[in-house]
Amino acid sequence: MPADLAVIGLGHHGLPLAQAATAAGIDTIGYDTDPRPVAELAAGRSPVDGSLTAPEIRRMLAGGFRPTTNTAELGRVRTAVLCAPTPLGPDRTLDLTAVTDAARALATRLRPHTTVLLESPVPPGTTEGLLREVLEAGSGLRAGRDFHLAYSPGRLDPGSRTHGFAGTPKVIGGLTPACTESAAAFYGRLTDKVVRARGPREAETVKLLETNFRHVNIALVNEMAVLCHELGVDLWDVIRCAETKPFGFQAFRPGPGVGGHGAPVDTIGAHRPLRLVELAGQVNERMPQYVVQRAATLLNEHGKSARGARILLLGITYKPDLPDRQGSPADEIARRLMDLGAAVSYHDPHVPDWRVRELPVPRADSLYEAAAHADLTVLLQHHRTYDLQGLSVKAQLLLDTRGATPGGAAHRL
Repeated sequence: MPADLAVIGLGHHGLPLAQAATAAGIDTIGYDTDPRPVAELAAGRSPVDGSLTAPEIRRMLAGGFRPTTNTAELGRVRTAVLCAPTPLGPDRTLDLTAVTDAARALATRLRPHTTVLLESPVPPGTTEGLLREVLEAGSGLRAGRDFHLAYSPGRLDPGSRTHGFAGTPKVIGGLTPACTESAAAFYGRLTDKVVRARGPREAETVKLLETNFRHVNIALVNEMAVLCHELGVDLWDVIRCAETKPFGFQAFRPGPGVGGHGAPVDTIGAHRPLRLVELAGQVNERMPQYVVQRAATLLNEHGKSARGARILLLGITYKPDLPDRQGSPADEIARRLMDLGAAVSYHDPHVPDWRVRELPVPRADSLYEAAAHADLTVLLQHHRTYDLQGLSVKAQLLLDTRGATPGGAAHRL
């Protein structure tokens, strides 16, 4: 059965796109080489990363969305969007294996006049280089002449109630002006504003800049958190005052580490490294160790040792009110605390099971009882369900790594 759109890659990025397209009345299929997420989605169940809820999945299915592993479906669409994951490899460059595999699957079914879009984070030059070569070699068609090819950086704020798909501008860079306009016509059905980049390289570099901007600024406030603790300065009050400046400042806040799917890229293949991004990565990667250091110091100040201490970790996801644990610093913090001999338990309303080093971490059923029993409670993620005022009363000792507790109610990072 023909469809208007194929979303290739049904992960945290592809699913919200498919959701937006289905809601806009676009006949959409979702393709993935892994049969497990396809089966889960077809059954109306939420994916593991929690990018969409089960009711949202069921609404998509009712709206005509069809998940599939059948490559034949890819030859019946007008538009195909590649949303394959690109994790950091051992050399800290983006691994394009999944993008290449997705492109090969599409190439065998690619028809003339199809619009092919890439949204995965990739090094500049990938769309007109690797992707174009794979598609042309597998299809016998020529990009820019027989089919349209463009790049649009994915822009998602998971769990946000204010930054939805329609209200977030889409940047587009096509191989040719006609490719750009074809992509703009598609995205114009999903979003209120389309921004045309000069070309695919510029559009690809937009994603690079946006991701690195976040990590560099988080690294700055993470270093400020360490400094302000040493100086006895309330950093959260500093940020509160600084963000009143109407120009030249954007507020970022420190935390126990940096999670999420957008990894900072400090080197682009053989090109020169981005030294500031490299340094920011080092700063952010030290934060879990710093949290553990602060935890041990607090215990010592209260006459207790980390060895044998009962430590409760609150919120182990990378973002509030979501079950997604991608890149969450909680795993490293738990490992380091265990290495010190601490007895670690956790509470998170969105994560029913948690394993560290292949061993289950005890889950607290009653938050207040667990906090009262623990020698130290560490808030790693502030979910809306947490009553921090009440928690600060119940907990023997509370370390707040998010600055979310009322002033004076806890020890802040």
